[in-house]
Amino acid sequence: MIGGGPAGTTIATLLKEKGWRITLLEQDHHPRFHIGESLLPMNLPILQRLGVLEAVRNIGMIKYAAEFTPGHSDQPCQPFYFSNAFDRTHPYAFQVRRSEFDEILFRNCVSKGVDAHEGVRVRDVTFRPGQTHLVAAVDDKGVARNWETRFIIDASGRDTVLARKLRLKRKNNEHQSAALFGHFAKVLRRPGRDEGNISIYWFEHGWFWMIPLRDGVMSVGAVCWPEYLKTRTTSPEDFLWQTIRLCPRVAERMQTAQLVDKVRATGNYSYTSERMYGDDFILVGDAFAFIDPVFSTGVMLAMTGALIGADAVDAHLRDPASSRQLFEQYQQRMRRGIRTVSWFIYRFTSPAMQSLFMAPRPIFGLQQAVTSILAGDLFGSNRFGVPLALFRAIFYLTFARNGSRAWQSYRRRKRNVGIEFRGGTLPEDQRALND
Repeated sequence: MIGGGPAGTTIATLLKEKGWRITLLEQDHHPRFHIGESLLPMNLPILQRLGVLEAVRNIGMIKYAAEFTPGHSDQPCQPFYFSNAFDRTHPYAFQVRRSEFDEILFRNCVSKGVDAHEGVRVRDVTFRPGQTHLVAAVDDKGVARNWETRFIIDASGRDTVLARKLRLKRKNNEHQSAALFGHFAKVLRRPGRDEGNISIYWFEHGWFWMIPLRDGVMSVGAVCWPEYLKTRTTSPEDFLWQTIRLCPRVAERMQTAQLVDKVRATGNYSYTSERMYGDDFILVGDAFAFIDPVFSTGVMLAMTGALIGADAVDAHLRDPASSRQLFEQYQQRMRRGIRTVSWFIYRFTSPAMQSLFMAPRPIFGLQQAVTSILAGDLFGSNRFGVPLALFRAIFYLTFARNGSRAWQSYRRRKRNVGIEFRGGTLPEDQRALND
């Protein structure tokens, strides 16, 4: 098992409960910094299944909605309350510090009997058909470590260990973005029950997130077109403040804000892999694909993939000849969920999508369908297939009515797919973004 983030610890815990001996190799030491602090309602059943829901509740900030706001408008924010989704059994989620959240998942899998090692980086994997496979690693003291295993699970996040080795990784030809972000104190929060909502703001170069954490800190980030971030000539901190000033609604909430940690930058968000499994291996979470984080689906997709993948791996270890269908079902289901949310992500900054989000239609289940997507309900439900098809049709009509503005937005998205941006900070900051 490569990687000790949400995907790796989830599948390790589930397979250990099924009776398998699991060795997990994590290159860092928990607690570690990571972005991706906003969980979704569909994370909650998995947290309950792992036995960590109350522990996460103790560190989390409850969020009841995701809200969207044009950055240059006086128009009030438009909240999508999870209680209005088709599945109303989980009407809230949590905002968490990922260092705390990931450590809870890691210590939980250790408590279940997983042989977990921190500070061990996998350097190579050698597949030996008909035999055990070799995993070569090195610990943080420089000592070489080697393991033999029947099966390899890659949950290495954006390091994509196996996808790189097997040349499965592909750049996403539909979308590309980059991010600049930091943690701030004394940021204005929403009043009352809305205090924990995630706030999304559009602006001319992309969009902002504002994620309130339980300890009074706010995670603030700008996800931008690479062509904009490549114009940076100042420090990451100064450039983030400069970018904030371009979005008046965000700047208004940050008038008294104080940076409490360094500003980080990262690029080349979007990629996928040709396949999710092969002879004696499986890719889980970001080790397979990563898309723009606007809908906060990263952790949910990782943990859901681990949940589904655990059954396929278990079947393979018991009877390899009969497991291919389960692996194929795993791959098809995960690809379908990613495609569903990707359609929205690719078009999120377009004028047509902004107008639809700011004026959601409560007819024909349209608003419920969008809310269900925002809640992470991407798997196994056909009840909002028709509303989503209708939403897409309305989007294309709205796109056509927006004329030149819509076309310019589309061309900018396509143009930025070909622009490389690899971040603006130290290598350890890039590693901190990996699951």
